Amino acid sequence: MLIDSHCHLNYKGLVEDQAAVLARARARGVTGMLNISTRAREWDAVIATAEREPDVWASVGIHPHEADEYADIDAAKLVEATRHPKVIGIGETGLDYFYDHSDRQRQQTSFRAHIAASREAQLPLIIHTRSAEEDTAAIMAEEMGQGAFPALIHCFTASQNFAEQMLEMGLYISIAGIVTFKNARDLQQTAATLPGDRMLIETDAPFLAPVPHRGKTGEPSFVANTAQFIADLRGEDVEDLKARTAANFMALFTKAASSGAAA
Repeated sequence: MLIDSHCHLNYKGLVEDQAAVLARARARGVTGMLNISTRAREWDAVIATAEREPDVWASVGIHPHEADEYADIDAAKLVEATRHPKVIGIGETGLDYFYDHSDRQRQQTSFRAHIAASREAQLPLIIHTRSAEEDTAAIMAEEMGQGAFPALIHCFTASQNFAEQMLEMGLYISIAGIVTFKNARDLQQTAATLPGDRMLIETDAPFLAPVPHRGKTGEPSFVANTAQFIADLRGEDVEDLKARTAANFMALFTKAASSGAAA
């Protein structure tokens, strides 16, 4: 098994030739892909792809960049959207203070709405955080104190200390192709030391293609390259790492087992 825990199959660069993109992923051994939404207007298309493809699942959420536009999306609307059998996660959501495309207070309000939906639906929260470690950690600690919920940090690029904080709260950490970049020494150190039972791998396609594809449009097939790099980094057999990260995905996204095949 090999699962791409985070990709955007309906984004420009992939959607135009989606069938071929999926075929290339399957040819490289990818057995499951989680198709992530970032705007409410994408939900129908993202879910339709998952309906059509047995090895694709969907999420529903509002990216922090879009928090201003979708201030009306509350926990109730998110929970309602999760009733579809192929929707297995909530997000991506979180905080992005690097670009500040949305007001920071609105980002926080949206983040908390997603957390409330995750807690109610008991579906994993898919968290994006950039240049916002302190506020992300504070909100997570406060919200976990009000009731636990499953969650992961996607495309992890933050500090080792932040990783340890999130692991202490029970979160999983997902590593993307950035780990293969020469200047990603800190991330490589984190990936080398993550607990084996709390790590996922992803592409974030069409973004962040790993070496040796850096600079190209990313796609789910490239998760095999990231898996090989991380296995080498950790001194592990790549097939063992693929199987373990896939098992971790299924342990976190428990709805996946009943809503699609990954074998």
